[in-house]
Amino acid sequence: MQVSVSEENAEQEPPAQQVSAFLEQRREQIAQRWADAALFRTVFTVSRDEAVEAGRSVAAALAAVAAAGRLDDLRAPGFEAVRDQLGRMAASRARMGIDADGLADEVAALREPVTELLRAEFPDPGAPEAQECVLALTVLMGTLRLVVLETTVSAGEEVIARQREQLHEVATPVIKLWESTVAVPLIGTLDSARSQVVMESLLDAIVAERARYAILDITGVPTVDSLVAQHLMKTVAAARLMGAECIVSGIRPAIAQTIVQLGIDLGTVLTRASLADALAYALSRQGVEIAPVRAADADAR
Repeated sequence: MQVSVSEENAEQEPPAQQVSAFLEQRREQIAQRWADAALFRTVFTVSRDEAVEAGRSVAAALAAVAAAGRLDDLRAPGFEAVRDQLGRMAASRARMGIDADGLADEVAALREPVTELLRAEFPDPGAPEAQECVLALTVLMGTLRLVVLETTVSAGEEVIARQREQLHEVATPVIKLWESTVAVPLIGTLDSARSQVVMESLLDAIVAERARYAILDITGVPTVDSLVAQHLMKTVAAARLMGAECIVSGIRPAIAQTIVQLGIDLGTVLTRASLADALAYALSRQGVEIAPVRAADADAR
């Protein structure tokens, strides 16, 4: 059944309300046209019905936004219903190699099929009332484009944050060296975020391994400043609260001079020059003696 927007109704209702009514009335036709658009067709490849259903949801969301008169508001409640869906669609296209510009073009391409349907609703598509509705629809579709791009950026930032966290965890492994002895070899810069990961990983290992000695080896840390020293002190204090004695190893001559020049007080922290020295200390405290291999025994092997 042909449902048209009469010029009489156009004079009575604001363009946004007319666009809302149009989207509700023509939601099925819009969804059918969108199902053949690249953004929907390439995402919902298993069934066209899925693409149509997704198109219905987006059209309904746009109708709700227009009904509220918030055509250019990215935070309009109507968008919340489809924000996750749009994010998944955008992520799917990104995995296919589509960049942000390409995605923006695909979203922009959704406007033309809807605009054609809207123009057909008016007896005179060139009338001022019709032009005002087309303009309102254009603003609304532009806002949809921004919502999709914003959702894509937010999802990308979340992925980067998760990858950064995973990288921190991989870069700070906790190694069991001996019974009741664990070690964390630190490599690279020790910033606040990584220090938190180090502390959490070490404390978890102390509990899991029932460790009495924990070694923080900073051989791979290029420089030690007051901030790094503060992070080390906090980690040592936390390990002590868990009942483990913490040893900082890898104190090279250059680092020792820097610590002295900065006036950093590590007097309460047990330090050793190398990881081997720290391990030897931990073993000796547990009554384990390490005897060097004699040359005769080595030759016999």
